[in-house]
Amino acid sequence: MRTMIARMEDCPTAETLNENVIMPFALALEKVCAARGYLMNIYGESSNIVASSQEDAETIYHLIEEYLDNRQNDPEPKLD
Repeated sequence: MRTMIARMEDCPTAETLNENVIMPFALALEKVCAARGYLMNIYGESSNIVASSQEDAETIYHLIEEYLDNRQNDPEPKLD
């Protein structure tokens, strides 16, 4: 964590942060998830990382989409 924070602090722009920290981290997550048979998705307004099996990916996607849709229409959304 400290190493990641230091690398992030060394990036003066959003572009260098993306190039030097965010993309390598996302690619590492993708490789580890793929090696374990998981699918990685990032959702939400501030990003929520979800790793799931291929079988669960669509269900999780729909749950998150429903939550985000409800959140726009209701300040305190509830999933059915």
